[in-house]
Amino acid sequence: MEKKHIVVIDDEEHILELIQYNLEANGFKVSIFTSVEEAMDTLQRETVHTILLDVMLPGIDGISALERFRKNPVTKDIPIILVTAKAEEIDKILGLELGADDYITKPFSVREVVARVKASVRRTERGPHKDEESANEKITIKELVLDIESHLVAYKGESIELTFKEFEILKLLMLNKGRVLTREVILDKVWGYDYYGETRTVDVHIRYLRSKLDTCHIGDYIETVRGVGYKFIKE
Repeated sequence: MEKKHIVVIDDEEHILELIQYNLEANGFKVSIFTSVEEAMDTLQRETVHTILLDVMLPGIDGISALERFRKNPVTKDIPIILVTAKAEEIDKILGLELGADDYITKPFSVREVVARVKASVRRTERGPHKDEESANEKITIKELVLDIESHLVAYKGESIELTFKEFEILKLLMLNKGRVLTREVILDKVWGYDYYGETRTVDVHIRYLRSKLDTCHIGDYIETVRGVGYKFIKE
């Protein structure tokens, strides 16, 4: 079986070596780089399953690189995990809104990095989540149509462009319309791992998803249940 390819970009060589050793020990193919510029050729020419991207980089920093990757047709769908030494919430939120799938804060445990990478690859390879209703190729609620097979969303025929994580969150909420889903459940179903700590990641993705639905004036289809989580309106 072909090994899943992980690209790690960090300017600290001891961190690169540590991550590379442990990911390779867990069966991954790993390419390491100390700058975004060095990584670009590999990202353009080879199949990559996840990028671990440090925020504080020389030259092109991680946030600027993230924005570039999401605009590049070759790299726009590759899962990206931000690695940051900054604990300020604004950095995390900015990264997620530009299209990061997840983040890890330094100092981190190696086990956490491996778990996050495994979850990222597993969710991407698994594709649409299979449950009691997902055998349907399309989900339609109040003229909002989510096409599972083609990975497209439209309202009254008008296309709404979503990231992979936004699509998965919307699909999960629509499949469970009227039911309240906790942030922990959403993290487990969409990110693919048990998340111990803050659940701000879900809030940021929901906020950005709502803003995209608001282009069709349907952002209120996703309701916040204070202190619990989120639910999608019933038909």
